[in-house]
Amino acid sequence: MTLGQHITTLRKAKKFSQSELGKNAGTSGDIIGRYERDEVKPSIEVIIKIADALEVSIDYLVGKTDFEMDKDTIKRIQDVSTLPTEEKRQVFMVIDALIRDFKTRQAYAH
Repeated sequence: MTLGQHITTLRKAKKFSQSELGKNAGTSGDIIGRYERDEVKPSIEVIIKIADALEVSIDYLVGKTDFEMDKDTIKRIQDVSTLPTEEKRQVFMVIDALIRDFKTRQAYAH
């Protein structure tokens, strides 16, 4: 998927018009349309603003990853990364246990 296709898909998922996305990203709807049609490529500064407006990571927006992280998830990851080593280990143990339990429930549900 191209950058333009990613922008289009995410914009529509957020139910933004091109004009609304342009306003939120500090540009115009016409320019957003040109990005979506892959006629021009936005600068890194504009990519950052578009990613912020769409509440996704830059990596996801540009297609470097297919893993979408919303702002809340990114904030939590940042918070965990600042914890001391022992507290971080405890958080990971809890997350691992929850994931394991979820996968077990899914396996038995099928």
